[in-house]
Amino acid sequence: MGSRPDPCQHSSRVNTSTAIFTGSAPNLEACPDESLPEFAFAGCSNVGKSSLVNLLVGKRDLARVSPTPGHTRHLNFYTINGTWRLVDLPGYGYARVERSERGRFSKSVMDYLENRPNLQCVFALVDSSLPPRSHDLEFLEWLIDNAVPFVLVLTKSDKTPPAALEANIEAFKTHISKWSESLPEILVCSSVALEGRRPLLMLIDSVLTPEQKKPKRQAPPPRKTPW
Repeated sequence: MGSRPDPCQHSSRVNTSTAIFTGSAPNLEACPDESLPEFAFAGCSNVGKSSLVNLLVGKRDLARVSPTPGHTRHLNFYTINGTWRLVDLPGYGYARVERSERGRFSKSVMDYLENRPNLQCVFALVDSSLPPRSHDLEFLEWLIDNAVPFVLVLTKSDKTPPAALEANIEAFKTHISKWSESLPEILVCSSVALEGRRPLLMLIDSVLTPEQKKPKRQAPPPRKTPW
């Protein structure tokens, strides 16, 4: 029997063959340089941001997935083909996270979303199996009030019956329509069922310029010989 095709391959013109962990930053000042376009994942501490990073790049262990929600405390950067970055932001709303870090959402996240000039889009993640929760709605309203471009991404769709999924999507639309005249793009994904990778990459593809999609050639190592 032949090997099964990998559903994470050939799903978009965006090449994710080279994805590396660039580093962590506790605040905006410590972030990497602003030379590359960035796409950030934001949401509740247990919504599956790190799992989605791994799904998007087609690797299982690039971003550490902790069994304890609230593990991500810093802004984590992943560089794709040397041309653009994914950013895994600290989560919000989980009860076991220190009270000083829980609140609405951390100051580091707010500073990054408001002041990072190379931020292209925020993927706002919510749990598809649950109706809209107050902290998710507050975050979405904040994004709209601060004119931060975002896409609503409903995660864990493998755990949600179709009828419940549709009802939750409509509930989010109802709330968002109170704050904005237009609705954001809405995507559904599952890191378990490998669903949603193609639409996410297609959206990133639509934002990047042709030059930003080209992998950067690595400089050859310096010669050790005198000639």
